[in-house]
Amino acid sequence: MARVNALVITGYGTNCEKESAYALKQAGAENADIAYFSDLAAGHVRMDKYNYLLCPGGFLDGDDLGAAQAAALRWRWSNDAEGKPVLDQLKVFFDNGGIILGICNGFQLLCKLGLLPAIGGKYFERQVSLSYNDSGRFEDRWVRLKTNPASPCVFTKGIDMIDVPIRHGEGKIIPMDDDTFKAIQDNNLIAVQYVHPETGEPTLEYPYNPNGSPLGIAGLTDPSGRILGLMPHPEAYNHITNHPSWTRGTDPNMPLGLAMLEAGVKYLADQ
Repeated sequence: MARVNALVITGYGTNCEKESAYALKQAGAENADIAYFSDLAAGHVRMDKYNYLLCPGGFLDGDDLGAAQAAALRWRWSNDAEGKPVLDQLKVFFDNGGIILGICNGFQLLCKLGLLPAIGGKYFERQVSLSYNDSGRFEDRWVRLKTNPASPCVFTKGIDMIDVPIRHGEGKIIPMDDDTFKAIQDNNLIAVQYVHPETGEPTLEYPYNPNGSPLGIAGLTDPSGRILGLMPHPEAYNHITNHPSWTRGTDPNMPLGLAMLEAGVKYLADQ
């Protein structure tokens, strides 16, 4: 059984790192360390010690230049203490079997880096972006998600529907072109979708779809299934009392958001 050593990247406006590290420990990770991106660049932390990477949410760089664009440039152009690109550590981490979860700003970052959706195994080639919510405002509420059982995503295994909060202003998926959008669907790279709570079907209806993403896309995976990015915050639902309806009785068949993080831990532990 593999040890699960998780790394949570913070800095530059990220504000969900402690919540994310706590959720990883609750999900069963042996370690959940928090490190600034600058720690990677300075050589204080190296990714080869870890097998679970979580890029959390927050107001990364104040969302200037668009969702996570500045952070993506930082990853692409920063060198470590040995003069080697920091991005090389990320490539080796993934090639060695590591798993990556990007939440909110973290999802935006994975898309801007080209780690999602990686159609045809083309990693680090940007294929989608994210833009402003159709509502034109920051959305902060709970949503219901449905997973795609045909998706290869390791983070959604054993989960059907799940309630989680959202907190974002730029969450609408924008594929680069129609062929990209079709390939995302044909390859089952849509991992989770916003659904209407009464029908359980993917929806464009506001506020159940908070940003207007086509097909209700809330999160994407890559062909390996070892990368998941989503706009909602599963780490923020780590106890039943987090849910706004807990005093009125929540659906006993609906898992905590923690279930997604647990699925990642289980996948690594089984390797």
